[in-house]
Amino acid sequence: MMKVAKRLFLFTAALLVTASCMQSPVDQVAKTITQETLIEPIEVLSSDEFQGRSTGAIGEKKTVNYLVGKLKDYGLKGGADDGSFVQEVPLTGQKTAQDAQVTITKNGSTVHQFDYYTDFMAWPSNLAEEVSIDQAELVYVGYGIQAPEENWDDFKEADVKGKILVVKNNDPNEDPDLFKGKTRLYYGRYDYKYEKAKELGAAGVLIIHTTPSAGYGWNVVANSWSRERFYLRGNETIQDSPTKFNGWLTKEASTALFESAGLDLEQQLEAAESRSFEPVSLEGLRLSLDLSATYREQNAKNVLGMIEGSNESLKDEYMIFTAHHDHLGITQPVEGDSINNGALDNAAGVSALLNMARGYKKLQPQLKRSVLFLIVGAEEVGLLGSKYWAEHPTVHPGKVTANINLDGMNVYGKTNDLVLVGYGRNGVSDVIEKVADERGRDVKPDAHPDKGYFYRSDHFSLAKKGIPAVFPNSGNEFIDKPEDYAATVDSLQNANYHTVNDEINEYWDLAGMVQDVRLFFDAGYRIINDSEMQRWQQGDEFKQVRLDMIQAASE
Repeated sequence: MMKVAKRLFLFTAALLVTASCMQSPVDQVAKTITQETLIEPIEVLSSDEFQGRSTGAIGEKKTVNYLVGKLKDYGLKGGADDGSFVQEVPLTGQKTAQDAQVTITKNGSTVHQFDYYTDFMAWPSNLAEEVSIDQAELVYVGYGIQAPEENWDDFKEADVKGKILVVKNNDPNEDPDLFKGKTRLYYGRYDYKYEKAKELGAAGVLIIHTTPSAGYGWNVVANSWSRERFYLRGNETIQDSPTKFNGWLTKEASTALFESAGLDLEQQLEAAESRSFEPVSLEGLRLSLDLSATYREQNAKNVLGMIEGSNESLKDEYMIFTAHHDHLGITQPVEGDSINNGALDNAAGVSALLNMARGYKKLQPQLKRSVLFLIVGAEEVGLLGSKYWAEHPTVHPGKVTANINLDGMNVYGKTNDLVLVGYGRNGVSDVIEKVADERGRDVKPDAHPDKGYFYRSDHFSLAKKGIPAVFPNSGNEFIDKPEDYAATVDSLQNANYHTVNDEINEYWDLAGMVQDVRLFFDAGYRIINDSEMQRWQQGDEFKQVRLDMIQAASE
């Protein structure tokens, strides 16, 4: 019996050794990405010591030092133009005083006074220190969109110069043949609304906030826009804009405003869905508002690590992984807690990137292309870190094969599925779907295209330069969890997003994050070693830019 047992042991051991030898190098390295290696950076970056990692604050300095130290420990080279690990992002910081009030009068009498933070948010749109609006007319302009390709014009040649535009959030979504139906386009982003107001000479803009149209509650608006705001220095024209302020207005305040003009808000919101909509003057109402702001020059920081490829003809081409390291910092206390720790958003994404950087470094001899790990700052204040890199790239965009952006991860357990924002739009999506299929998992498109996620994270900055990019999101078909677990997770994410509650909690189960990061690691490896660069699908809005960038890089 002893001899039989010994032979069985030796046979089993031989099988294990053989199986190990049969594993590809990428599979072997992927197994070093574990729950333990993923949680450590999250715990550090989301600790109170890092004070919420706000742009321009001490938390950002601590974060950058930590990230640079990690990349050096892994043996990566600096990816900035000067060979260092840091790209300075020059910003102008704007802090708006929070004692402002919007006063609405009718026939000379005050009918409403709306309070900052509670009822509205506003800030100078022209970097002025003082803004004063006195008895300005208000006009509701529906979605505030001019889109010739859709034969759509909400302004109908109305003169809005010097007036306050009241605008519906999002873009038309009831007709599937218009504006891609439920999918939010750039027309539905607040940036577009503010840019259009400036173009047409309006004095100010108030976007009507509703949770369905924004995709998040008023607490997110108030928390995000009450902090110091930043602009890329040199990109923002100072004090020569006709538009004096931009802002948001709660649905409750908007309802009261429209009632004072004899209008029903819900009816007006519905009217905006028609191509025949015409601007509606809020008859008899006038708006007054005084704002003050202070400014400072402040550099944010992008952290860049690089692994050089091994193939002489391909190593000047790059695969880029992005994640943003910043969060909201310290805001108004909620039950005594004022630190927005940003554990999921985006300490988790940074941890995923760091683990992949460590893994790819081990595989460097097998990597044909080079890999750039771009950990950007100032995402939470307008994607400014990635925007700056896109305008001052350390690698020509025409030499970048693809981008996978890691912003938030699945921290709630294994799933049968995976969501891709950007699904089906380019070759990156196809590769990820192939790897997922091999692992018995389904890849799905964004279930909430109306929320415009493709335009809300750093891959968008790179996509605008033609780089094929995707933004993976968590699946919701959880394995070995209670029947209503997906609803619980959805509720948690909605409640914690951009609040002081974004912390590691008792529901966290990083088995799902391990599952996803290993999948992205494998997909990235294949893209890095693909004989061809990735492409956008025919007809995609970024395809022509891609072709132009590739041509420019070859000249």
